[in-house]
Amino acid sequence: MKLILSIVLLGFALCGPAQAAKVLVIGDSISAAYGLDEADGWVQLAQKALVEEYPDIEMINASISGDTTEGALRRLPAALDRFEPNIVVIELGGNDGLRGYSLNKIRENLIILANMARDTGAAVLILGMRIPSNYGPAYTEKFAQTFVDAAEATESELVRFFLEPIALDAKYFQKDGIHPTAEAQPLMLAPALAKLSNMLERVH
Repeated sequence: MKLILSIVLLGFALCGPAQAAKVLVIGDSISAAYGLDEADGWVQLAQKALVEEYPDIEMINASISGDTTEGALRRLPAALDRFEPNIVVIELGGNDGLRGYSLNKIRENLIILANMARDTGAAVLILGMRIPSNYGPAYTEKFAQTFVDAAEATESELVRFFLEPIALDAKYFQKDGIHPTAEAQPLMLAPALAKLSNMLERVH
């Protein structure tokens, strides 16, 4: 019996403690819980929802209000080095589109961001966005397609339009008409949560 116990203890010593499954979210104000308490934002709600099935889950929110894909290119490498995530969620591009940035450049930046993460061994989830129709049908449709193209080019998981569950109901947006309310967060989270759950099954 003592021999068996010694072998078990030796195994724990060699393997060390179990590592947490880390999910790094790099995004803009939509993920930074703009205008809300951080606990009411979708990232923290995802942590609460996933921890029941994955007790070692750690959601790391590296989102900054106003950020663009260009800004994320400068800060993602340090975040990858610091946190060593298993999964990276990219929720960016909305501010690029609102500023009328080149669609080719947005797509290129998303691809670079996804490949940065994949090069570390992390799986990637891209959360797509849409912009108001007053930007013109050609730009808005091509803008939405950039996320699809980037996901396909990098073999990333994709939610085509992160705000789709709330997009047509003004009551789910703050007074600025852009940022979701606290009540909207669980609704918009649902499609991303399903993707994350499937991805976590593969990294465990």
